[in-house]
Amino acid sequence: MTVGNLRDAQVTVDLAAIYSNIHHAKQRLDDGDDLFQVVKADGYGHGAVQVAEIAEKAGATGFCVAILDEALQLRQAGIKLPVLVLGITDPECAQLAASENISLTVGSIDWLNQAAKLLDTSAFKGRLNIHLALDTGMGRIGFQTPDELKAAVGVLNAHSDRMCFEGIFTHFATADSPDDTYFKFQYQNFQDFMAVLDKRPKYVHVANSATSLWHKVCGGNMIRFGIAAYGLNPSGRDITQLPYQLKPGLSVTSEIDFSKLVKKGRSIGYGATYTTDSDQWIGTVPVGYADGIPRAMQGFSVLVDGHKCPIVGRVCMDQFMIRLPHDYPYGTTVTIIGQSGDAQITADDVADYLHTISYEVICGLSPRLRRKYV
Repeated sequence: MTVGNLRDAQVTVDLAAIYSNIHHAKQRLDDGDDLFQVVKADGYGHGAVQVAEIAEKAGATGFCVAILDEALQLRQAGIKLPVLVLGITDPECAQLAASENISLTVGSIDWLNQAAKLLDTSAFKGRLNIHLALDTGMGRIGFQTPDELKAAVGVLNAHSDRMCFEGIFTHFATADSPDDTYFKFQYQNFQDFMAVLDKRPKYVHVANSATSLWHKVCGGNMIRFGIAAYGLNPSGRDITQLPYQLKPGLSVTSEIDFSKLVKKGRSIGYGATYTTDSDQWIGTVPVGYADGIPRAMQGFSVLVDGHKCPIVGRVCMDQFMIRLPHDYPYGTTVTIIGQSGDAQITADDVADYLHTISYEVICGLSPRLRRKYV
């Protein structure tokens, strides 16, 4: 997608805030524990490579991504630290991953057997680093019973010249919930899995952002630090008490590119869903749902000069309209997420209005919005 470099509309990424969030998380770890920064989905919309570079400076010792292409992007950018792909990768890519020193997640014995066969016949003679995923209750990927895990370790041992049992992990479904009943259930399942191992691998990891913030448990030696690095509470508004201040990592701003006085009784936007009940100043903002400003944000208020200005009429693909308290000149800043005067809009505010979570809001910001790093 073409980046809108010649349009005043941007995601401004605060690298100092991201550094602070990761640094605080790193300080809370036990000596020798690792922090792998999660930079999947282009660093949750912040820029994977830029986040990886600042995360390494803040003390991250590795990275997690969702798909192999994201791992290769880091390698091509010169990132040398360990990289783990959290999703399932086609075994046909085993040699490629091994050649780039990229670790892969595995959740089935069939995958191990296929990859072993391909590696045995490949010209590349290195080893592939494997992390075994355990399904303790997330219901997504991973081995479901301790017996399956034991059998998988047996396959790895049988092919230890081509595959290295580097790590083991699970993922908690409710670590961000005030009710820890299901969390404890999953933790016990994890303990049952671990009991069948004769020797632990290099990395044992169960903690995501929420677990690292609110659960000092699990006997792991690595955390996968995700949403909290970007300054957002993984619990949304369910758990507000935090061990340290999270600093938001981005803001979203644009401008008023057209302003006009609209007479009473005139309609605004597609479907004529908003009609002025008085003479009103209406401003047009040059971003829309193609930029990640959802159509459902009609009625939500953005900020202009510290004033809340509601979005009137439907959000268009490339523009939306707002009701202004008075006329503003061309180029006046419009804050969609961030601070304006004494007022602030957070990603959680947007998420609440859209009945979703902050993750979806920031990951939905389109590449057409240029990224500005400060």
